Amino acid sequence: MTNAKTPDVRAEYLAPAELEAAVRACPVAYLPLGSLEFHSAHLPIGLDALNAHGVCVGAAMACGGVVLPPVYQGVGGGHSDYPWTIMMTSAAGVRAHLEHTLARLEHFGFRLAVIFTGHFAPEQLAMIDEIASAWRQAERTMDVLATGVNRCETAPLAPDHAGLFETTLLHSFWPDLVHLERLPSAADHPGIDPHSNPMGDYRHDPRHPLWGIFGPDPRGFDPSTSAELSGTLVAWLANSVSARLTDL
Repeated sequence: MTNAKTPDVRAEYLAPAELEAAVRACPVAYLPLGSLEFHSAHLPIGLDALNAHGVCVGAAMACGGVVLPPVYQGVGGGHSDYPWTIMMTSAAGVRAHLEHTLARLEHFGFRLAVIFTGHFAPEQLAMIDEIASAWRQAERTMDVLATGVNRCETAPLAPDHAGLFETTLLHSFWPDLVHLERLPSAADHPGIDPHSNPMGDYRHDPRHPLWGIFGPDPRGFDPSTSAELSGTLVAWLANSVSARLTDL
């Protein structure tokens, strides 16, 4: 995501002097948030956090700021009992981690923190919204913006779980992590859904060729569309951050 001529925006790679310079230049910190969750056979379990991190890095490179390492913790959704899923049973632990991180970022001089989640179960979205609301009501010196990959109204694809949207977005950042060949052949195992509904509970059946996928069949993925999707999300987040900074 960076080259020799582009300063790195990833906080874990920066020394104190570089971080201090970054705060002076643009006092924005991004907190990408995800989960460890089954995303069918063709995608990694860290997809949510990887997608959030990718969008945050793109936004920071566009309008400034630094990006913290992604937090691989999430709450909510319908995949908690799936293989290789480690989902929190409540928001308490994740919330405590985020609130402590926010307090430290404020101490370091940041004016805006962006909690950006790639895992967008209702419980997760409610948690980050509640954190941001409580923080603003406390009249702190740093503002908090909470949002997620599913809230960009101009995205060319609708948000889903392990379907065309998440597959396409991950491909734009980590193409080597998308393995469509690990899904059953579409010719031999068509994704037949009652009433053509790709979000039905039958997708929880391991015998379904699109087991665990809730959204359009990713086997129709076109790699040429990934840049448009990620570019739209990056521009949307960068514009949201710039607008919030203007209001501070």
